[in-house]
Amino acid sequence: MAEPARTPLRSRRLLLTARRVAAAAIGVTLAAGATACGPKDAADAGADAAPHKGGTLTVLNSEPQTDFDPARLYTSGGGKVPTLVFRTLTTRKRANGAAGTKAVPDLATDTGRPSKNATVWTYTLKDGLKFEDGTPITSADIKYGIERSFAAELSGGAPYLRDWLIGGEKYQGPYKDNSKDGLKSIETPDDKTLVFHLKKPEGEFPLLATQTQFAPVPRAKDTGTKYEEHPVSSGPYQVVKNTGDGEHLLLKRNPHWSERTDKERHAYPDTVDVRSGLDSAVINQRLATGSGPDAAAVTTDTNLGPAELARVSGDKELEKRVGTGHFGYTNYLAFNPKVKPFDKPEVRQAIAYAVNRRSVVNAAGGSSLAEPATTFLPDQKSFGYTGADPFPAGRTGNPEKARELLKKAGYPHGLKITLTHSTAKNFATSPEVATAVQDALKKAGITVELKGLEDNDYKDTVHSLKDEPGLFIGGWGADWPSGGPFLAPIFDGRQIVKDAYNFNHAQLDDPAVNHEIDAINKLTDLHTAAARWGALDDRIGEQALSVPLFHPVYKRLHGKSIRNVVISDWDGVLDISQVAVK
Repeated sequence: MAEPARTPLRSRRLLLTARRVAAAAIGVTLAAGATACGPKDAADAGADAAPHKGGTLTVLNSEPQTDFDPARLYTSGGGKVPTLVFRTLTTRKRANGAAGTKAVPDLATDTGRPSKNATVWTYTLKDGLKFEDGTPITSADIKYGIERSFAAELSGGAPYLRDWLIGGEKYQGPYKDNSKDGLKSIETPDDKTLVFHLKKPEGEFPLLATQTQFAPVPRAKDTGTKYEEHPVSSGPYQVVKNTGDGEHLLLKRNPHWSERTDKERHAYPDTVDVRSGLDSAVINQRLATGSGPDAAAVTTDTNLGPAELARVSGDKELEKRVGTGHFGYTNYLAFNPKVKPFDKPEVRQAIAYAVNRRSVVNAAGGSSLAEPATTFLPDQKSFGYTGADPFPAGRTGNPEKARELLKKAGYPHGLKITLTHSTAKNFATSPEVATAVQDALKKAGITVELKGLEDNDYKDTVHSLKDEPGLFIGGWGADWPSGGPFLAPIFDGRQIVKDAYNFNHAQLDDPAVNHEIDAINKLTDLHTAAARWGALDDRIGEQALSVPLFHPVYKRLHGKSIRNVVISDWDGVLDISQVAVK
């Protein structure tokens, strides 16, 4: 999963995730401790008006919707703009909270039928599926859509299929492949059937099948790198305009989309107008004011910051318009045990005891924007979260216990270490978080020198086996809500990369851990798998190879005319496929 071709893309994705949870410190009138329109009370949003069809939904985002091509997008069934245009074999359940972490059928009649050992997955397409031009969607269109995602010209999307499909590691896409059958590990025995042959058991294939690489693409309409300008829609909306490389996307209804075949998307608005590349402060100001079209506007990537939440009090109208979301993401201290003194478990344990998570959470924006973490897996059932705390020190740390462990490690008078972090202002590597760690460790007799690096330099350093420091601040987000894409890239020894981006910071290559990852991947019962991922997380956590710090929380505002707010724990983002405008 960590081959050289994919890891820089993963790093880019993590950087974008960090940016999207970053706080914008401006003084607009927003409610402090605002009530969430999330899992518990999203249904109350706009209770004075039932959802109805019509109108224009405006989307105001910081990050431009670049590379609007299903092969190049890195998205997995969330509630963002691509889901309006691209349908996939499966998608996520469009429901609030934990209910929204489940894969459900989309183009397919079910979530897939596995062979006994989960190495072969079979899908059947629904009846009546059509592209925007009225032509039928066939299994060959989905196969071709997947195959073109292997082309070097269309890199950027999730790389799992290259790792999972037989022959995927050598396949170079349809533009260089002159064979009649294409990628032979994807069979299409008829227009409605797809059969996938995998290198090894993968019980989470239905979750992977939510990725946009599984969207159908008609071969005759493929224009290569220009396809993003007008991709052929299989969803409820089609692209009318794409200017500025995704800075302005205008979508209108796809007349050949049928809600009868799509139980998850509602497509209430007539038009969706996406404006991106905007300053986060401007986005939040426009949403708060709600003038003109902004009254019917949402954002899918811009968080409220601590200053915005703290400067306002008691505005009940705005309180109702702040949604709370949780995405599976963990910020942590990463150890490289190859570097002294972190080769000694007692030193790593001492740091784990010394960390003051309350001060770290405050540095990350406060309890409204971050929740303390004691496990590497996020605090969600779908990941297998257990709530374990292998080094219990409370919210403020235990410097006395840390000193005991340092003495045991041979440092009775304390020690000096270096903590590497990025100078970029984001949750994952924030200088403020680094300072909070520095202050906490000082109370335990650990003097911390902070080494801030420009963000690109930081990424190149911490993901290089040769240059990786002994201690740095990191962050990891899941491609879908499961322990698999969370634990395997970080702790599977077979994913250690020597000559490119490496994410196994501890360089852990434990045969027992590797074996358990393989065993869990065979499971098609995801509830059982989640329990196993949680147990594995606990086992790894006892080795103090990292110190979990906090999980980010999304606080996002929406316009006053928005109705039917749904926020799931899949990605913590307001689902625009559910939104109606007043």
